[in-house]
Amino acid sequence: MNNRDFIRQAPRTESSSNRSGSIWRFVHTDPPLLVGLILICCFGLLVLYSASDGNETVVRRQALGIVVGILAMFIVSQFNVHVFRSWALSMYGAGLALLALVLIIGVEAGGARSWIDLPGIPSFQPSEIMKIVVPLMIAWYLGSRPLPPRFKHLFWSALMILIPAVLIIIQNDTGTAIMVMMSGLFVVLLAGIRWRIVITGFLALLLASPAWYLFLAPEHIKIRILTVFNPYLDPTGAGYNIIQSQIAIGSGGVYGKGYGNGAQSHLDFIPESNTDFILAVLAEEFGLLGILFLICLYLFILLRSSYIAYSAKDMFSRLLAGSITLTFFMYVFVNMAMVSGLLPVIGLPLPLISRGGTAIVTFFVCFGLLMSIQTHGRLKEA
Repeated sequence: MNNRDFIRQAPRTESSSNRSGSIWRFVHTDPPLLVGLILICCFGLLVLYSASDGNETVVRRQALGIVVGILAMFIVSQFNVHVFRSWALSMYGAGLALLALVLIIGVEAGGARSWIDLPGIPSFQPSEIMKIVVPLMIAWYLGSRPLPPRFKHLFWSALMILIPAVLIIIQNDTGTAIMVMMSGLFVVLLAGIRWRIVITGFLALLLASPAWYLFLAPEHIKIRILTVFNPYLDPTGAGYNIIQSQIAIGSGGVYGKGYGNGAQSHLDFIPESNTDFILAVLAEEFGLLGILFLICLYLFILLRSSYIAYSAKDMFSRLLAGSITLTFFMYVFVNMAMVSGLLPVIGLPLPLISRGGTAIVTFFVCFGLLMSIQTHGRLKEA
């Protein structure tokens, strides 16, 4: 090939690259984020198959939830994020109505009354939706007001966060209530709240904690907090999960026992081995290297999501993207700390790994919003 032929072909390579980029922009998809999500879901199905002791029905349902979630993500990403902004108030009202409906006709499972059996959608959990709706609502409210927010704006924001959280706490689902509150609180923090308010609020919460623990906290919550410091206070009750989880993590070592060879999970020593405590199964079978691989996948998703939040073109998009990113991080951090015995057991799944259809679809919808912010913002800039 001579230089003239190379010069003729060079523009073709450039145009094909531009064509590839335009295709992704046309379908409103962020390729790095999509690849990271697919990798972590595939790894999750592999771990779930072992954690469920080879139950193909469980794995198929999880795979179906992933497919539905990906479709939902693509559908959400096709719309400009400001379309959802215009519907924020309506979605918030509908979400509160569903939470109230759960208290009337909800189905109880695992001590929590959080599900509704709808035609064609069994075990639908409305509280999962509020993890999207609450930050969307707060971003809509604060994004169009002067920043940093004034006291009256903080008051109404706090009220909008607390109402759904209280309804979820009544359902006896403390873990989800905490994450709903955090998803809204992250928007408030990202809006530029003054540091003296943050420090004052933190000190007030710290001073009020002993009174809450002594007089208001339910007995099972007190026991869970105590078992963090010493699981053997109740080794056959509240401390049992932590003890068995720590045994599984420790026995995995650096390289693990091998896929499908985890004694703690396959002999049913670990309760909720395919939901909240699936990380213990992963640690026992894949060891420290498996945990580090999973952490790297999560870090990749978090870094890409942070970049999308940083490069957002308007305040509403920036607040919403930042809240979604921080909420996803909190899920990962709290679940890993909970399984390791560093935090009380509050029943939070490991994102995109633990079994649970509603939670997976919710996460994918959140990533669809991120893709909408990234791709529509880029088109607007162009």
